[in-house]
Amino acid sequence: MKRQIAGSTIIAAMLLGSITPAAAKPPSDISDLPGSRAAGAETAMESRGYEMTKTSGGAQYWWNSGTKTCVSVVVANGRYANVDKADSGNCGHGGGGSGAGAAIAGVAAIGLIAALASHKKKHGDHGDANHDGEYSRGYNDGLYGGQYDRNDSEGYHDGFMAGEAEASNRRAANRSYARGGPDAARAACERRADQYQNAPGGSSVAVSQRSSGGGNYVFTMATGHYRSTCTASSNGQVIDISPY
Repeated sequence: MKRQIAGSTIIAAMLLGSITPAAAKPPSDISDLPGSRAAGAETAMESRGYEMTKTSGGAQYWWNSGTKTCVSVVVANGRYANVDKADSGNCGHGGGGSGAGAAIAGVAAIGLIAALASHKKKHGDHGDANHDGEYSRGYNDGLYGGQYDRNDSEGYHDGFMAGEAEASNRRAANRSYARGGPDAARAACERRADQYQNAPGGSSVAVSQRSSGGGNYVFTMATGHYRSTCTASSNGQVIDISPY
């Protein structure tokens, strides 16, 4: 455990440097979204009049034409980690750029720690700092729909694939067939899948579900690239989990 914590500390220092993330100050109409799962939060943003205009520096920028409000959103570990008001210019509606760019980039980097740590565990301990930096760059490009850099390195490629997988998981988790079934059963399988894949809490999402009879439900769980099948009762008791 001490080794794992030390490794995470080193990664954090390398990615963040001396950047200290600013405290999130979301507009009142979306103040309940920080900490929410990204898939559901994106639906909530759209239902409240926001439209994503671009991604930049590891952040999403959303514009509300009704309130003329621009906000930046940073996603970490599958959740809305930071939601801030931003200058309208960041959403393409005049004005200058936001001075919070460095802080936003710092918060975005935090979200890479878990993905990079998982990558190292699954594929061997890459101790090279350049590999970690390239993985970080690829992960952000894959997660936020950036164009793949054809002059890629191994680290960039692995990071891009992990980011793409996370983006795909969020889209799938928001579809009606994935949201069905009892909330207690789904939540129990999400927690169990995190443990099963040795992933940080909140990493796993259900991408499909079906009833298996007898009041039990089977969920296909996504944890980055990895899949598992989890069976749980309607009251939230996990019966079985296995590789998909």
